[in-house]
Amino acid sequence: LVGSFDEGGSQTFFENTANYNIYDLQTTESPIAVSRPGNAPSNLQVYVRIIHTYRGDLIVNLVAPDGSTYLLHNGSGGSADNLIGTYVVNASSEVASGTWKLRVYDQANQDVGYIDRWSLQF
Repeated sequence: LVGSFDEGGSQTFFENTANYNIYDLQTTESPIAVSRPGNAPSNLQVYVRIIHTYRGDLIVNLVAPDGSTYLLHNGSGGSADNLIGTYVVNASSEVASGTWKLRVYDQANQDVGYIDRWSLQF
């Protein structure tokens, strides 16, 4: 996990660069521990880099520390490779501190991959 700080001493960037394998018809979670005062922002930026040979197989959610989920990717994209991009989430009702997770469900057989990295920008 990697973090950066602003001048006020409050960490604003959190990242998990460990690889987590994604298997057919299974759920994979990758955690990030956040230590930050207050609530998350209304424009929480979630960067995702998933290497997978059929991104249409994937359902991707951000899971807040209290278990609330925010849909990032709904299985669209068909047979295109990989899911790489930044999503903006209104997470202002969530306490920022705690363990956030990227949850990936592979809803079909034959194509697998891995979570390469993901990050949260507060």
